[in-house]
Amino acid sequence: MSSDRLIYLPLGGAGEVGMNAYVFGYGPKNKERLILVDLGVTFPDMDTSPGVDLIFPDIAWLEARRDRLEAIFITHAHEDHVGALGHLWSRLGAPVYARSFTAEIARGKMEEHGQPERVVKVVEPMPDMTEAGPFRVGFLPVSHSIPESSALVIDTPAGRVVHTADFKIDRDPVVGDAFDDEAWAEAAKPGVRALMCDSTNVFTQHPGRSESTLGPAIEALVGGASGMFMATTFASNVARLKTLAEAGQRAGRSICLIGRSMKRMVEASVQTGVLKGFPPVISPEDAARVPRENLMVIVTGSQGERRAASAQLARGGAYQGLELKAGDTFLFSSRTIPGNERGVLRVINQLSELGVDVVDDATDRYHVSGHANRPDLEAMHALMRPQMVIPMHGEHRMLREHVKIAKAKGIEAAIAVNGTMLDLTGEAPAVCDYVETGRTYLDGAVQVGALDGIVRDRIRMALNGHVIVTVILDEDDEPVGDPWCDLMGLAGTGRSDAPLTDVLEEDLSQFIGRAARKVRADDDKLEEGMRRVVRQSALNEIGKKPEVTVVISRLS
Repeated sequence: MSSDRLIYLPLGGAGEVGMNAYVFGYGPKNKERLILVDLGVTFPDMDTSPGVDLIFPDIAWLEARRDRLEAIFITHAHEDHVGALGHLWSRLGAPVYARSFTAEIARGKMEEHGQPERVVKVVEPMPDMTEAGPFRVGFLPVSHSIPESSALVIDTPAGRVVHTADFKIDRDPVVGDAFDDEAWAEAAKPGVRALMCDSTNVFTQHPGRSESTLGPAIEALVGGASGMFMATTFASNVARLKTLAEAGQRAGRSICLIGRSMKRMVEASVQTGVLKGFPPVISPEDAARVPRENLMVIVTGSQGERRAASAQLARGGAYQGLELKAGDTFLFSSRTIPGNERGVLRVINQLSELGVDVVDDATDRYHVSGHANRPDLEAMHALMRPQMVIPMHGEHRMLREHVKIAKAKGIEAAIAVNGTMLDLTGEAPAVCDYVETGRTYLDGAVQVGALDGIVRDRIRMALNGHVIVTVILDEDDEPVGDPWCDLMGLAGTGRSDAPLTDVLEEDLSQFIGRAARKVRADDDKLEEGMRRVVRQSALNEIGKKPEVTVVISRLS
């Protein structure tokens, strides 16, 4: 009997939406040959990761085994699946495989970060298969909200695994691959040992709607609008961009695209042949000369991003020569991702203050999701007839609900959040190990670990303020003058009605005057004592314990 095993290990994307990175392995225990599916990012927020630019999965476990990594497969070009490739590839060094549109985006990521573009290999969809150690991997086209999305059919000596990646069942998606029932049924014929399945919309009870159903409603909205019509959607949703642009064209409006990522997606779609017949567009400079009632502008920033075009226009100033005014219409043809509600609502209110009529995503008339709803997930289970279902791409509650659905149909299923290694070799998935996983932050130009304390200290300063204390001591450990304080993010006056700086400096002077010489001679003891005085005095005065930095200078 073979001692080889088939393992599955999510490093990101399981227990959360975003930052996808999934490892598959086959071989003897602790000697498995490995492949990685996707390498994405998630985005920071001011509450938990202030000042951070991007968040990556922690790939330390995989990096330590890079000599066993055969290949990286990218299912599609969304940021949460490909966005970390350029940042992290050098730590893994494996060849990268993707279909042509995704490869175009992936090469851009590699070039941007000084990595070799040649390692990104273009592959054709099934029946073509790519050999990677003990694995044979095929790209099975699937409909989603970005062109050329693919599931992966992964053949192993232990049987076939199907990794759906992000998908929906859309047989008329406007741009990109339609869902092909026959192709999926053919992929299921040899038998599917395990189905790794998207869980994002598991709680949505109605079947998903096709992208093609949006056209008439959007066209009616644009046709009935006065003033300038502006719309935002996900930059990667090329089908939606086409639907919006065609609606504007039919209404007799000139079309202008604003946003680097949006232009990049359209250009890549045209270059790789997945986008045809997109209406002509004009530059922002030319758009500024078009009468407002004859102009439709499609902009980035559907999630309320502060630096995106929609947020900058909502603040009331001119952006690339264009300006929103009372009587204009602004359409959010997008879903607000959980966690982004405050940013989107801020933009909506700013638009309202300008007198702009805002149409948001509340009605679902102008947006459809790119993910399978509950009935579509059940249809996928029925089509694939897997021995086991492993939910992924979802928060814990989504994974748990997805497991319930599978088990209700008599299918073995298990929750595997980030860091949970499953053995898929037996009749049911079994947890065989736990791997330490976490997050890596892109903080400016450097990558820092989530446990390094940098962001934690930043949060503490944001919550509590900061005091810098400076004291000078002579060669006899006596203070030269009084210590002084610099305050940041703190109220200037407290309960005593005296300046907080004066109160802190007075209490510090008294502490140093009372301190024994052995305390003044020991930097660590002196620093700790002064920090304690500042925090207690500030608490008494303003009700806060600030972060404190003590600078001790000694005269020689």
